[in-house]
Amino acid sequence: MSQTAAAPLEAPHQPLRAALWMLGAIVAFSSMAVAGRAASLELDTFEMMTYRSIIGVVVVLAVGAGAGTLGQITTRHMGVHVFRNLAHFTGQNLWFYAVTVAPLALVFALEFTSPLWTMVFAALFLGERLTRWKVLAGVLGFTGVLIVVQPGAQAISVGMVAAATAAVFFATTAILTKRLTRTESITCILFWLTVIQLVVGLIACLWDGDMAVPSAAMLPWLMVIGLGGLAAHFCLTTALSLAPASVVMPMDFARLPAIAVVGVVLYAEPLEWGVLLGAALIFGANYLNILTSGRRARAGRPL
Repeated sequence: MSQTAAAPLEAPHQPLRAALWMLGAIVAFSSMAVAGRAASLELDTFEMMTYRSIIGVVVVLAVGAGAGTLGQITTRHMGVHVFRNLAHFTGQNLWFYAVTVAPLALVFALEFTSPLWTMVFAALFLGERLTRWKVLAGVLGFTGVLIVVQPGAQAISVGMVAAATAAVFFATTAILTKRLTRTESITCILFWLTVIQLVVGLIACLWDGDMAVPSAAMLPWLMVIGLGGLAAHFCLTTALSLAPASVVMPMDFARLPAIAVVGVVLYAEPLEWGVLLGAALIFGANYLNILTSGRRARAGRPL
C-alpha cells in the first residue's frame, strides 16, 4: 500500500476487514465439505465436479459480462491451462472423496500440507531459492504429517492417502496458477478452469454411459459446492489484499478447529490428539516459511 495521508487512518482497520473476509472463506470451505458428504449419497465425485463446473461456467460468464472482462479470455498458454486444470480436477476429486470417507479434521489437516509442497515445487520448477529456513519448515511439516497419520499405530486408510495426495495436486495447481497470473487475467484463468474441468468431468461421468441426475433435494447442496469454491477463493484473495500473508494465513488455519467442531456436532467424529498436534506442527511450518520469506523480501534478498 502506498504511503498516503489516508494510510494511517485506514491501516488499523485492514486486519479486521481481512479477518471478516477470512471468516467467509472458513464458512465457504466448511460448507463445501458438508455439502460434499450430502451430495455423495446420490452422486460420485466426478458427477459432483461436473455439476459444480456447470454452475461455475454460468457464474464466470455472468460476472465477466457484467464487469466487461470477457474480452480478456485468450487461448495463450492453453497447454498450461490444461495441465493446471487436470491437476486441480484430480486434487478436487480426491478431496471430495476424502471428506466422504475420513474424519473432516484429518482431511483438513493433511490439506494444509499443500503450501509446503508448493514451496518445494517452486524451487524445482520456478527457480525459487530453497533456503535453510524453508528446509526446516519442510521438516517440521513432514513431522506433523507423521503425527497426523501415525504410521504403525493405526492403519493407513484410503481417506488419508486421498487427502494427502490431493494436497500435492493442489500445490501443483498453485504453481501453475502463479505462472499464469504473470500474463493472464483472473477472468481468463477462471473461465478455462470451469470450461476445461466441465469437459473432463463429462468425459469421466459418461465413460460408462451412465450419469446420475440429481434429485430436487440435492440441488441446494450442489449450489453450495458450485458457489462455495468460488466464494472461498474470492474471500481468501480479498483478505490477502487487505493484510500481509503472515496475518491472513494463521486465520486460515482456523478452518481446522472449525471443521473439527462440525465433525463432532454433525457426524459424531472423535477429536484425535494426533490430528490436532500434527496440524499445529504443520501450521508452525507454514507460518515459519511465511515469516522468513517476508523478512527476506523486506531486506531485498532472494526468496
